[in-house]
Amino acid sequence: MSDRDTRVRLGLLEGDGIGPEIVRATRDVVDDAFQSRGLPSVEWVTLPLGHEAIEKYGSPVPEQTLAGLAELDAWIMGPHDSASYAPEYRTGLPPAGAVRKRFGLFANIRPARTLEGVRSVAPQMDLLILRENTEGLYADRNMVAGSGEFQPSRDVALSIGVFTRAAIERIARLGFQIAGERSKKVTIVHKANVLPMTMGMFRDVCYEVAAEYPNIQVNDEHVDAAAAHLVRAPQDYDVIVTENLFGDILSDLAGELSGSLGMAASVNCSDTQVMAQAVHGAAPALAGRNRANPVALFNSAAGMLRWMGRTQRYSALRRVGERIEHAVADTLRAGVATSDLGGLASTSEFTEQVRARLHRW
Repeated sequence: MSDRDTRVRLGLLEGDGIGPEIVRATRDVVDDAFQSRGLPSVEWVTLPLGHEAIEKYGSPVPEQTLAGLAELDAWIMGPHDSASYAPEYRTGLPPAGAVRKRFGLFANIRPARTLEGVRSVAPQMDLLILRENTEGLYADRNMVAGSGEFQPSRDVALSIGVFTRAAIERIARLGFQIAGERSKKVTIVHKANVLPMTMGMFRDVCYEVAAEYPNIQVNDEHVDAAAAHLVRAPQDYDVIVTENLFGDILSDLAGELSGSLGMAASVNCSDTQVMAQAVHGAAPALAGRNRANPVALFNSAAGMLRWMGRTQRYSALRRVGERIEHAVADTLRAGVATSDLGGLASTSEFTEQVRARLHRW
């Protein structure tokens, strides 16, 4: 298939707070990146999520949105502000969780890399945290039905963590495959010293999968030691494979070490589907003020396109994703940055600078 035959239908879930601003900016950047590669224009499909969906359909993630996503090649999701929903809309899964569960997006891939021109605590960091996305110690996704938290009395609350061999094997296997394309090093992060059955199983099954990849260096660390090590010497890591809760915490830490949580990109994926979603939240205090940092969502979309580019059908998209990442890096290197990075650029100004550079690389 030639590049000119690469036709893509992408979903836009604008979400809440700063979501509409950074999602629309991301759409413009992706459009320019496609144009710069001579590819057919993206067909965009906007679907309601969050407050907009509640107003239209009485649900933050209506069935109409989920059905629409199933017809698309991939999706870009803006942040949502579940805490601001009316109580009756906060009882089920949050929007991102509902989409991940519906489409079996078992892997959350979160890169953390220091970019030239950005003040950071960790100037030599270039790592990737692979977070198992369906089980672990998160109560909203570790039960066949219902929540993994319950309260038998007013003074007692319990939480269940679930670990299965099948889920651990697939996240470990993906981690070793990704490491094979990077620096060939995997660190398994767990807490088996105090949770020997659940975390011990996670660690041990990851090592069993490691035997299939003899060219990959592998070690393991307790999560508290890994957090300290990440602050002291992040350059020691390449790919970190860990369970749900630990991956969430460590990736936020890594994002701040790289300069700002506004830099923290991620994709959620299965073997066949992928969704771009920045790590940060909806920042309602910044909504409508043209001050949000769009870097995380730009690079999330780039990661989504590179993930799609693994297949023959979308092979041209790998270069599109790389082009976006280079344009973002070049913009920051030139000293253009939003206020969270110590700069003066607005969201729209930063976006225009990235778009201009897309045609130079």
